[in-house]
Amino acid sequence: MNIKYVHTNIVSSNWKELADFYTIVFGCKEVLPQRKLSGDWLSQGTGVANAAFEGVHLRLPGYGEAGPTLEIYQYTHMLDKAEAAPNRKGYGHLAFLVDDVEKMLQKLIAYGGKALGSICKHTVEGVGMLTFVYATDPEGNILELQHWN
Repeated sequence: MNIKYVHTNIVSSNWKELADFYTIVFGCKEVLPQRKLSGDWLSQGTGVANAAFEGVHLRLPGYGEAGPTLEIYQYTHMLDKAEAAPNRKGYGHLAFLVDDVEKMLQKLIAYGGKALGSICKHTVEGVGMLTFVYATDPEGNILELQHWN
């Protein structure tokens, strides 16, 4: 059986603004076409009654044209979510390897993100020196900015 990771989905309250954030801050690239989907087939596959959404796939940086995407969709009808927390059960965060954690955190904040923690350095035995911080995008989804020496 051949298995290949293809995308991670974020359900957004404003898909265009969130896509702009990831494009500007992390250099993600839009993969056309933009999506506007609905119908019985979508309701059946998602298990959401009257499912309808629109959004975009963004190519994640560092993997070229065949790399995985970040899928940002906005459903017509959405449920509220619990506040994100690094230690909440379920998916935790998206991690980005960056050249300069402090500069990237400043850029992320300038475009509406927020710091959760403070920049920290720690030597991971057998791996190297890790510099990292947890932050959020403008909608509260948790991100990790990391650099290895």
